[in-house]
Formats: sequence, structure tokens, C-alpha cells
Amino acid sequence: MSADEEGYTGRAELLADGQTIEVDVDLRGFFQPIDGRYHWYGRIAANAQVTTLAESGTRTALLRTPTGEAQGALTDPDPWHRYRVSGTSTPPFKVD
Repeated sequence: MSADEEGYTGRAELLADGQTIEVDVDLRGFFQPIDGRYHWYGRIAANAQVTTLAESGTRTALLRTPTGEAQGALTDPDPWHRYRVSGTSTPPFKVD
């Protein structure tokens, strides 16, 4: 993580399509002065329920950590079946 980045690694809940899925996440974020917004992003550890959800067409979900929550976008998985999640807003983790 660079000096400008903040983040969270640990347990979270992914809420979408009436489901709550317990997941492990690795999240980072930074304030982008060019557009004046906070950008956060990360990976959701491989999880069969998340794969099923994404393959059914769900591409947005609420991500909740112990210190916050935010709406995020799910994108394609990497070769290890981890889905990328990202958003532009208050992140789902505490920012100093």
C-alpha cells in the first residue's frame, strides 16, 4: 500500500439480490484530487456464492465491513476466482 492509500483486509458481508454472503476482502482506496472523489477498490476472496451471484448477472452489491458500508461494482474474476469490487464514494472502511 502506498503512503496515499488506506484500506481494510478482513471479513465483510456482500449484500445483493436478497442475499447476505460472508466474504474475505482486501480493499484499498485513495482521494483523487483531479475529480475530487474518493476511489476504493479491491478483491473478494474466491467464494462459490459470489461466483454464482456474479454469473447470474448481478454486478452491483452493498459491501459491509465492521467500520462502514458502500455500494460497489463487481467485475470479472481473476484467474484465482477472486472478483474485483470498486466504488467511488465513501468507502466501506474507516478512513483517517
